[in-house]
Amino acid sequence: MELTFNVSGRIAKPVAEVFEAVADPAKLSRYFTTGGARGRMEKGTTVTWSFHDFPGEFPVRIIDAVPNEKLAFQWGANEGPDAGAPYDTTVTIGFEALEDGRTLVTITEEGWRETPGGLKASYGNCQGWMQMLCCLKAWLEHGINLREGMFK
Repeated sequence: MELTFNVSGRIAKPVAEVFEAVADPAKLSRYFTTGGARGRMEKGTTVTWSFHDFPGEFPVRIIDAVPNEKLAFQWGANEGPDAGAPYDTTVTIGFEALEDGRTLVTITEEGWRETPGGLKASYGNCQGWMQMLCCLKAWLEHGINLREGMFK
């Protein structure tokens, strides 16, 4: 069984604005990376994400970036201390302009080991990416940071 998932949501903003809210570290830090983001998401770069609720800095290696269409990156699978040798999963964030002016954002993550730890980590990340989409929507459409004070 391949461990992969897709989550998606519609944001009532134009695709360029939604793409920038993810690619630009200053904007991403306002609603998602509670400990901050460093580096713009551009192909061939490695950026750093930090979260107050999940200690440490996470290197995010950008493998593809097509403005207003797609961001793809690899980062640590984070199965925990008993996972064996470290490995990466691949995340792809797609941006699709809809006829009504909204943007459909779809996030796919894949590449976990087919182990109990991989399954548990994939469920945790699926939950996290759905929350990210909710936070993105609330911030862009209403100026509300849903993560502020949620975890600490």
